[in-house]
Amino acid sequence: MTWFISPAYAEDAAPASAPADGQPAPTETHTEVGHAAGEKAPFPPFDTHKYPSQILWYVICFGLLYLLMKRVLVPRLSTIVEGRAARIAGDLEEAQRLRVESDKALGTYEKALADARSSAHAIAQSGMDEAKAAAVKQRAEIESSLSAKLDAAEARIGEIKAKALGDVGAIAEETASAVVAALSGQQPTSDEVAAAVSSVSSSK
Repeated sequence: MTWFISPAYAEDAAPASAPADGQPAPTETHTEVGHAAGEKAPFPPFDTHKYPSQILWYVICFGLLYLLMKRVLVPRLSTIVEGRAARIAGDLEEAQRLRVESDKALGTYEKALADARSSAHAIAQSGMDEAKAAAVKQRAEIESSLSAKLDAAEARIGEIKAKALGDVGAIAEETASAVVAALSGQQPTSDEVAAAVSSVSSSK
């Protein structure tokens, strides 16, 4: 893994060389290579000596993120999107099916309503015709009965009239006989009285 280490890291990590005379190494801190003593080191991401390793790790991290997106996240998102699309398509098909069924049900209802109205009209017309026929028949029966009763009444009236006229003739004969007897003192015969009453009645 030494190829991941940049020259700057190698120089920083290299141990300080021991002095030639065998004395201990000096304890003062050394700054990074390329910087003067006492100069403050730059912020590590902005250090140009560390760019190669940073770029390398950026490429590695990008590659790992790309593989993660391609192998894990994108398939899951695709599955979720496809599932939602399939569910939406199914809901649309179900809504279309329900709409077609509702249209059929509405057509059936309207047809049944029209048939019911037609049947009711036919029943009402038939009832009216039957009522008219019954009324005409009843009227004819009543008129026939009244005509028979009227004929019977006229016959009865004729009989009563004839009887009354007969009674009137007898009463007239009796009255005329009594008047003649009272005036002349003689009782006329019944034939004479009847002839006289008949002559008077025929003259009228």
